[in-house]
Amino acid sequence: MALDVPERGLARSQRGGYTSRMSYLRVARSRLGILLALALVGTTPSRSQTTTNGYQPKWWKEAVVYQVYPRSFKDSNGDGIGDLKGITAELDYIHGIGVNVIWLSPHYDSPNADNGYDIRDYRKVMTEFGTMGDFDELLRGVKQRHMRLVLDLVVNHTSDEHKWFVESRKSKDNPYRDYYIWRPSKNGKEPNNWTSFFSGSAWKLDPATGEYYLHLFAEKQPDLNWDNPKVRHEVYDLMKFWLDKGVDGFRMDVIPFVSKDQTFPDLPKGAEAHPEFIYAAGPHLHEYLQEMNREVLSKYDGMTVGEAFGTTLDKTPLLADERRQELNMIFNFDAVRINQDNGHYRSWTLPEFKAIYTRQDRALDVHTWNTIFLSNHDNPRVVSAFGDDSAAYRVTSAKLLATMLLTLKGTPFIYQGDELGMTNYPFQGIEDFDDIAVKNAWKEYVVSQKVSAADFIANMRKTSRDNARTPMQWEASPNGGFTTAAKAWLAVNPNYREINAKQEVGDPNSIYRYFGQMNELRRKTPAFVYGEYSDLDPQNPKVYAYTRKLGEEKYLIVLNCSGEAVAYSVPGGVKPGQWVIANLARTEEHGSVLNLRPWEARIYKF
Repeated sequence: MALDVPERGLARSQRGGYTSRMSYLRVARSRLGILLALALVGTTPSRSQTTTNGYQPKWWKEAVVYQVYPRSFKDSNGDGIGDLKGITAELDYIHGIGVNVIWLSPHYDSPNADNGYDIRDYRKVMTEFGTMGDFDELLRGVKQRHMRLVLDLVVNHTSDEHKWFVESRKSKDNPYRDYYIWRPSKNGKEPNNWTSFFSGSAWKLDPATGEYYLHLFAEKQPDLNWDNPKVRHEVYDLMKFWLDKGVDGFRMDVIPFVSKDQTFPDLPKGAEAHPEFIYAAGPHLHEYLQEMNREVLSKYDGMTVGEAFGTTLDKTPLLADERRQELNMIFNFDAVRINQDNGHYRSWTLPEFKAIYTRQDRALDVHTWNTIFLSNHDNPRVVSAFGDDSAAYRVTSAKLLATMLLTLKGTPFIYQGDELGMTNYPFQGIEDFDDIAVKNAWKEYVVSQKVSAADFIANMRKTSRDNARTPMQWEASPNGGFTTAAKAWLAVNPNYREINAKQEVGDPNSIYRYFGQMNELRRKTPAFVYGEYSDLDPQNPKVYAYTRKLGEEKYLIVLNCSGEAVAYSVPGGVKPGQWVIANLARTEEHGSVLNLRPWEARIYKF
């Protein structure tokens, strides 16, 4: 049964917006610069000159996005696997958080070598998830609640069971051969030393033709050849198929990898640990994205966000500067991966973390919009990674992280379960994992005796993607109310009796309710969207204090990111001002010193 949550009002970004596209006049000049062109081809659409703090307002800048991982959200038919009907049944629950965009992880037909990121048919719904009719019902439900739906676009690679690849591997002269990247051996070995993100070589020998195909991920995920214009237009056609259905845009999976250097030089020495920086530097990336924008995206009022793994901060404007007409925004991984280095856990400090957001603020001008996220389906649970998931501070630290996510500069992304403070799973052995990346790494490191099993599991408890993929915890019944089956596809975290949606929706002081309050505050406070950002105390090891300012409105956010009480004075003798919201009950303050309790978050208005 769907949880009963109150209706929320329309988000400001859904009651209108700026839909006109930026365009430019190309003025031809002579070599001496004295003759202007007298004629222009075509017409130039009008453009609103209204800006907010220099930014062109857009609905997706004002949105808050909630990511749904369908396999783990809710099972409606008792087969142990989440599905589309399960999502539709809980749309009121999602709406109750105050979000206005749902990002749906892949729902397409797939053999599930990589949990749906290996697509067999882009125009068909995965059988385990339901039918196209179920998708249409979900889309209607989203629209009825004045929310928007964004799909995952996975077009760097397909499944090896996709009809294109089935044909491609048949013979060297097959019409689909050039849809993928095939190369002969080099000195009897792989064409080059490129490695897969899922361990081992990125090349697989196919006995049918004696050539290798490229797969930057699993062997069952062959990379598409974007240098073939037929491939690109196949992609554009499938994008139009879903946009014409009424979806509102795409999150684009590993989109910088679509262009390859077709000479395929070896990875330079030292690049083996982070090949993403090589894979993301293809020669035709921007040409292809601009073509995609021209052929498809410019014709819809949609949202695009690129998973820009391997893209450095200084290269971000090349993808997301609105004047280049490529993508709206990208995911930068500096913050979410601060506690990882090539899959291995590393310690980090608060000053390191804060410096990331200062660098982003300085590097991205009013033409390049940012994203704010600390979790997704590829990363551990946010409260375990960045907060304190102990019984004493889980609720308080999860609320602090919500305060930060919804007041930093950029479009916030929330992953399912973050609003409940769901935690990492207590993995005990390799049999507890589903993720192909973990299983392959086990073979590479443990079976080969490079790493002990105990050390491997200890690292994966902190870094594994499966931490985020355990099923949603709906109530205290068996399997957390996720399924009526005896067993879920992946084990439910055993703490579901203490941490579940039914309990939190009914508790006015829960994490779920706090997310709703923070989203409402952000919705009615333009300073948290378009305002200037300033870190007031960058070297403080425990407190993150920053301001957001828009015109005469200025807000102070003070976060004690530690398990210790802190007597804190805002630098420069700044007086906090009017108390707006906090994650703990208000206390009386005397003077300028703030007595912050462990993991306390406060927002003041000057």
